[in-house]
Amino acid sequence: FTARALESDFMIHYGHSCLIPINTTSINMLYVFVDIQVDVPHIVDTIKHNFCSGTKLAMVSTIQFITALHSVKQSLQDQYSIIIPQSKPLSPGEILGCTSPKLLSDSDVIVYIGDGRFHLESIMIANPLVPAYKYDPYSKVLSREHYDHEQMRATRTKAITIAKEAKRIGLILGTLGRQGSPAVMDQLKQRIQDSGKEYVIVLLSEIFPDKLRLFKDVDAWVQIACPRLSIDWGAAFDKPLLTPYELAVVLKHAQWNSESYPMDYYANESTGPWTVNNIVNKPKHSVRRHRK
Repeated sequence: FTARALESDFMIHYGHSCLIPINTTSINMLYVFVDIQVDVPHIVDTIKHNFCSGTKLAMVSTIQFITALHSVKQSLQDQYSIIIPQSKPLSPGEILGCTSPKLLSDSDVIVYIGDGRFHLESIMIANPLVPAYKYDPYSKVLSREHYDHEQMRATRTKAITIAKEAKRIGLILGTLGRQGSPAVMDQLKQRIQDSGKEYVIVLLSEIFPDKLRLFKDVDAWVQIACPRLSIDWGAAFDKPLLTPYELAVVLKHAQWNSESYPMDYYANESTGPWTVNNIVNKPKHSVRRHRK
C-alpha cells in the first residue's frame, strides 16, 4: 500500500520466496532470493557422523541457505533417502515460522539448516512425531531440538473454549508487510455475522497486550497477521487472542486437530479459507496496474 501511495512503478523484494504471486500485485514485482554461502562439506560430514546410512532425512531451511541445502542433498543422496518437502508458493525445502509442510509418515528425522528456532518450530509444530535436528551454519553445531506440543495444545484449547462464549469479537488486521489479508478478514467478518456475534475491526502494525486492554467491550480477539503471535505469546494477553484457524474452530467451520497444528498460513494447499493463499481468497484475475 505504501509503494502504491508513492506511485512506484517497480518494487524489489529481497528476502523470502514469492509469498504474493507476481501476477496478483498491482505494481511490477521482482523477488531476489537471499543466498548466504556456508561450509557445505562440514554439513555433509556432520550428517554422516550422526545418522546411519539409509536414514530418511526430511531436509529444510530458510531461503538464505536453500542453495546449500540442495548441495547437501546432492552429496548425500547415494547414502541416504533425502526428502526435500515443499509448501508452495515457498521454494522446495523452504519453511517459514507460519508455513511448513506436513511430512509423509516415512520420514525418520527432520534436519533443519539455519540459525535460531523460530522457523524450525513451524515444521516441528506441524509434525510433532518426527524428531528434529538443527544444524547451525554459523556455529557449525548439530543439536537435537524439542518442542512442548502438549503445553501448546492445552493453551490454545483453553483460548478456544473461552472464546466460544464471546459476544463481541475484535478482528485485528495486521498492517506489517503483507501479513494481513483483507480477503481473510472479509471471510471472518461474514462468518462472525452469520453466527450472530458482533465484531469490531482494528488495524495494527504491532499487537501488544496493553493496546488490546484498552478495548473493554471486546470479549475475544482474532489476529490476521502471524499465527505464531497467538501460539507463542497468546497466554500473555488478558483475553483470548486467536488465529483465523482457531476462530473457524470456535464458529464450527473447522475441526480442532488434536494431533498436529496446521502451519499453512501462506500455503496454496491450505486447510481452509482462513489462510492467505487459499483458492477462495485468490484474485480471479491479475490486478496489476499499467502506467502510461
